[in-house]
Amino acid sequence: MKNPAPAGRVPTDPDLLPLPAWAARHRGEHRQRFLKAADLLAGAAAEVLALALPVECVCCGREDLAICAGCERRLRLLTRYPFRAESAAPALMDTDGSILLPVVAAGIYREELAQSVLAFKRHGQGQLRAVLANALGRAIAAVAAGDRGIVLVPVPSSNSAYRKRGFSPVHLLLAQALRSSSLDGISCQDTLRKVRITGVPGTLAGGQKGLGRGDRARRVRGSMRAVRRRSKGGLLGCPCIIVDDVLTTGATLAEAARAVHQAGGIVRGAVVLAATRAPDAPPSPT
Repeated sequence: MKNPAPAGRVPTDPDLLPLPAWAARHRGEHRQRFLKAADLLAGAAAEVLALALPVECVCCGREDLAICAGCERRLRLLTRYPFRAESAAPALMDTDGSILLPVVAAGIYREELAQSVLAFKRHGQGQLRAVLANALGRAIAAVAAGDRGIVLVPVPSSNSAYRKRGFSPVHLLLAQALRSSSLDGISCQDTLRKVRITGVPGTLAGGQKGLGRGDRARRVRGSMRAVRRRSKGGLLGCPCIIVDDVLTTGATLAEAARAVHQAGGIVRGAVVLAATRAPDAPPSPT
């Protein structure tokens, strides 16, 4: 898996990087007229929809937009530099400190990014889908680094979560991100499936929220398998990158990697939209 960071620098926490200097630019400025027109039409459509179905910014509460221009800009800044995040996930690191599965995160799970991810998973608003998919797409592009033939494998939602939401957040974001020209030559195979685990204690039968590292690992061990798609020939011999939304202990990604490997796929690593901070991470500079 290629390191998305610039040469000579391998950041583990973007908070430790100095803020870059860049020229101010209005968010609606485009060099090509049709892109500018499309942006204006999208903004007008959002305003018309807001008149019929009033909404509030999921981050600051400002009316009429699912995410206001200011919060959207801060979200873009939070995901400006994808970074390596596996060191914050115990299930992805061996006892000797070696990496079991490299992971790149679009940003840290905090502030506008955390609020937007939660709101999207609960309601799936279109505007949040677009901005989050752009962040995910940048992280995927950084990992792929122009390699063609990469296969993206999304982690499926649990059956209960899918029934509750009516959609899979990872699949929606990935479908949107794949429309970007920066991901040319990259395909997606929706091959992972959740399977029923026998012999799991009743206390672990629900979701993973609130569970510790050991409980999370037991909860997901053996919970996925890869199904072969006749039209695409399966994952055998394919270089694969696993895609998920939020990285915590890494147990889910580790299980997904096991299932992909068992199906014959070559696991290059994983990409997530957001990663939680490591417990021993240094405080952000003020």
